Amino acid sequence: MGLLTFQDFEKADDKKQFLLSAINAHRSSDDYKIAVDADEYDHERNVTILNYLKVMFTDSGSPVVDFTASNAKITSNFFHRLNTQRKTYLLGNGVTFNQESTKTKLGVDFDNTLMDIAYSALIKKVAYGYWNYDHLVMFEYTEFVPLYDEETSALRAGIRFWQISKEKPLFITLYEEDGFTLYKSQADDVEAIQEIQPKKPYVQTYQYTPADGEIITGGNNYSSLPIIPLWGSQLHQSTLVGMRTKIDSYDLVRSGFANDLNDVQQIYWLIENAGGMDDEDLQKFRDRLKIQHIAKIDTRGDAKVTPYTQEIPYQARKEFLNDIKAQIYEDFGALDVHTVAAGATNDHIDAAYQPMDEEADDFEKQVSNFILQLLALIGVEDYPSFKRNRVSNETERTAMILSASEYLDDETILSKLPFITIDEVKTIMEKKDIENRDRFTVPPEPTNDSKEDKEETNE
Repeated sequence: MGLLTFQDFEKADDKKQFLLSAINAHRSSDDYKIAVDADEYDHERNVTILNYLKVMFTDSGSPVVDFTASNAKITSNFFHRLNTQRKTYLLGNGVTFNQESTKTKLGVDFDNTLMDIAYSALIKKVAYGYWNYDHLVMFEYTEFVPLYDEETSALRAGIRFWQISKEKPLFITLYEEDGFTLYKSQADDVEAIQEIQPKKPYVQTYQYTPADGEIITGGNNYSSLPIIPLWGSQLHQSTLVGMRTKIDSYDLVRSGFANDLNDVQQIYWLIENAGGMDDEDLQKFRDRLKIQHIAKIDTRGDAKVTPYTQEIPYQARKEFLNDIKAQIYEDFGALDVHTVAAGATNDHIDAAYQPMDEEADDFEKQVSNFILQLLALIGVEDYPSFKRNRVSNETERTAMILSASEYLDDETILSKLPFITIDEVKTIMEKKDIENRDRFTVPPEPTNDSKEDKEETNE
């Protein structure tokens, strides 16, 4: 079954059965499976390497698990680190608006929630922001089924679902443009869905009386569905796509190197002309060597004991790991700080940031579109701006800004200085205004009464 749309929802005769069908179709989609794997990689539980088993083949050609071989599983943290870098690079300093009142209307925790939504969108292709009256709430792709309009591609409805385990009830919230409805399934029968709360408007008016307590007296809705998608990129796909094979290759080679170190760390002894020794004799001979480090050989015969060790191909693997790591950073458009030499000029640093800036431009477009839709929903006319969180040669950049200070106003100078955040600019400007006002304010002349009081005090 393909993904269902808003038109499919409108045509459905049994809305409850449609909710289950939409959830099952969502869970069985390729994008959902990728999102689930992306969540595992984000927690450094790289699926491929953790599920990897060494096999060997019997004389008949049947594969069996090789339990004698070492099977260390070393997982890398590339996925979490690089996505965190892209998120904090754009949103680490928060969002700035032209009007100071806009940030207040969006809630005190807006910047943090936006960062959570943006990060989830990066790793799972899309995340959703739900405007809950006066604050933003995140819906992840793995818990929300979008119902898009087939004609306009607008999000017209959505189904949020959660279930602790298969033995527990399934909870469902249906979000429509004219309100939301709550459903619950039986723990032993997921198909048996019951409506536990009828449809309610998104904005409800309450009134309190001593006799009745708090009661709902009215309600209204927004001009559109108060749920907005935020895409991780214009490709509309998880950042795990493409990166996964490189991460798996890196983990497999590094884990294989650790396994080889363990498998060949012992000395191998070859005993010549000792055909009369059985397995038990060989075991005793080896144990004696490990304990006494001395072997007794009958010189009258041709018996000979020779130790052998193996050299692990280290340099080739090291070069491969360095190469695949560089490819991961380059293809993702990230900055490996180890490639920036100490004391590098800002020209060199800016060049290193160029790929990251190109990817951040695309991501900024997605975030800006999300914020603009949110502002339109709550009736605010404003535009967001961002100050990217990047390292620089602060001494050089500060000197450059101060050299042009005679052509710039104080606020512009402060906003350009690398060690001052956008939020600090306003505070500093207010303090400077107070200092200037106090400096140029002439104290009032003392009155006759105050002069007489002073003379009396002196006497």
